[in-house]
Amino acid sequence: MVYNVGFLILWTACLHESASSAFGNGSALVVHNPSFRLMLNKQNSRRDFLKKSAAGTAAIMAGVHGAKTAHAKAPATGSVLGANDTVVCGFIGVGGQGFNAHLLNVTNPTNNGRPRHNVQLNAIGAAACDLFSKRRDQAHAALDAARQEAGRDAAVEVHEDYRAVLDNPDIDAVFIGTVDHWHTQIAVDALDAGKHVYCEKPMTRYFHEGFQIYDKVKETGKKFQVGSQFCTQGKWHAAAELIRAGRIGPLVLAQDSYCRNTPIGEWNYYTLEPELEPGKTIDWEKWLGPVSAREFNAQHYHRWRKYYPYCAGILGDLLAHRIHPLLIATGAPEFPKRVCSVGNKKIGDSILGEEDRDVTDNCQLLTEFPSGLCMVITGSSVNEQGLGQVIRGNEGTLYFSGESLELRPERPFADLVDGEQMDNLLPGADVPAHIHNFFTAIREDGQANGNIDVAIRAQTIISMAEMSERMGEMLYFNEEDRSLHTGSGQKIEPITYATETH
Repeated sequence: MVYNVGFLILWTACLHESASSAFGNGSALVVHNPSFRLMLNKQNSRRDFLKKSAAGTAAIMAGVHGAKTAHAKAPATGSVLGANDTVVCGFIGVGGQGFNAHLLNVTNPTNNGRPRHNVQLNAIGAAACDLFSKRRDQAHAALDAARQEAGRDAAVEVHEDYRAVLDNPDIDAVFIGTVDHWHTQIAVDALDAGKHVYCEKPMTRYFHEGFQIYDKVKETGKKFQVGSQFCTQGKWHAAAELIRAGRIGPLVLAQDSYCRNTPIGEWNYYTLEPELEPGKTIDWEKWLGPVSAREFNAQHYHRWRKYYPYCAGILGDLLAHRIHPLLIATGAPEFPKRVCSVGNKKIGDSILGEEDRDVTDNCQLLTEFPSGLCMVITGSSVNEQGLGQVIRGNEGTLYFSGESLELRPERPFADLVDGEQMDNLLPGADVPAHIHNFFTAIREDGQANGNIDVAIRAQTIISMAEMSERMGEMLYFNEEDRSLHTGSGQKIEPITYATETH
C-alpha cells in the first residue's frame, strides 16, 4: 500500500490527540515505497501528480483504520506476546540511565498520585542486576515498591550476575544499561536466552562487536531496540516519508550537531560515590570484563566515558543521538562508504590537564554513502553553538525545528516541488514513547524504530569515526566482507580491546 502525505498529516493528528498511544506501531510513519518514485514522471508537474493521487486518500485512510482496528483484536502471526499481554522486563545495569530511563520508565511509579509519564506500556519489572551493591539495593526498593503498588504477589529479584536475570523464564525483554564494553556479551547471551533486547546507545564498544550483535539478532529473530529516543521522534519519520515519495529529489547533504559547553569537563558532573569499594561493594575485575587489567580507579567507574578503554567519547555518547535519526530520515539507511573524523582536546587539556581524559572535547564527522549522500555532524563539549538540522535534496530541502518540519523547493525546481510546513510531529524525543515502540514491535512482530539494521549502520559510522580520528586516516568500508581500508586500498585492522593497554 502507498501512503501519501495526506495520510501522514492525519496520522500525526491522531498521535497528538493521545500521548499514551504515541508511536504505538513503530511502522506507522515508516512506510517503504520503493516504487513510489518510479511513478513520478519528470515530464509532468509533481503538483499534477499529487492532485491526481489525492483523490485516493479517503479510500486509503478507510482501509488503514479498518486494518488497525482488526489488528488490535489479535497479535500478528509470529508474535511472541499477544496484543494485551504484559511484557515482563529485566534490567541489567541500573546506574543513571539504567535506573532512571529504563527501570523507572517501565515501572512508571506514581508520586503524589501522579504517574511518571502517561504512556501506557503494560509492562512490569521483575528483576535487576548490577555489580555495585548500592545500585542493586536501590533497584530492589524501586521494583518492590512498584510490585506492591500494582498488588502483585511474585517477589522481585536483584542479582550481581546478569546471567541470573537471563535464566528467569518469565522475563520477555531485557534492558541493557551497562558500560559500553559489556553491551555485546550481555546482548548476545540475552538473545541466545530467548530475550528481546533494548540496549543503550552506542550499541557497543568496538567495530567487530557490532556485527556480533547484528548476526545474533538475525539468527534468533528477536527484537532489538537501540536506546536513542530520537529514533522515535516523529519529525524524522515524517522526513523519511517525504524523501521516499521523491519530494526533494536525490539526497545531497544531511547535517546536524550535538554541542555543549561544560566548564567542569563533560561527564565530570557524575558523583564519585564513597560507597564504591573494590572487593566490598564492587567486583572491579568483573566490571573490567574484556578490558585489560588495571588498578581500581573511581574516575574510571563513574566517569568512564572519558576513557578510550570503555568509550568512544562524544562520538559514542552525544553524536550517536544524531546519527541514528538522520539515517532513519533518509528513508533507506545505508552503510557508510567512507568516513572521516577530526577532533582534539586542546581546550580541555589547557583547562583540566591532559590526564583528565583520553577522548576529544570536539570533533567533526563526515560520512559519504554509496548513494552519494554526505552527512556532516559536529560535536563539542567546549562550545554550544551547533549546526541547524537540515537535509538537502537536489530539488528541495528539509529544515527541522523542535517538532516541526518545513520543505522548501530549490529555486530551479520551484514549479515542480510544493513547499510544505508540518507542525506538532509527535512524539518528541521521548524515552517512554521509544520504549512503547519497542514493546509494540514485540507484541506485533514488527520492526522497532531503532532496530538492528539502523543500529549496525550507525555503529559502523561511530566505530569508523573513532578509528579515523585516532589513526589519522580516512577509512573506507566494504559491506560485502565487512573490511576496512584506506583510499589506497591498504587494509586496516579495527581497534579492539587489545589496542587499549594503558
